[in-house]
Amino acid sequence: MDDPIEPANLRFLRRLVTVLTVVMIAGVIVVIGLLVTRLNRKAPALPDQITLPAGKTAHAFTQGPDWYAIVTSDNEILIYDRLTGGLRQTLQID
Repeated sequence: MDDPIEPANLRFLRRLVTVLTVVMIAGVIVVIGLLVTRLNRKAPALPDQITLPAGKTAHAFTQGPDWYAIVTSDNEILIYDRLTGGLRQTLQID
């Protein structure tokens, strides 16, 4: 009973599939690790209460890593600093 000799290109293909499988498993582990570490980062807390300038009514809210913004009902965006709570910038929407 002779063992058949494996062709060189078949041996190469088998090794290539094995290497690619290991690389894919490592890639999935890295992506999961990055997601876990990035999603667990905590941004500075928002204040319990936001005081708007007189006559302004909040219409929408959005936030970034170090700022938050209030869109007022008169089409103005008020951008506040998250750490200090101070008004950073005011944008008028046309």
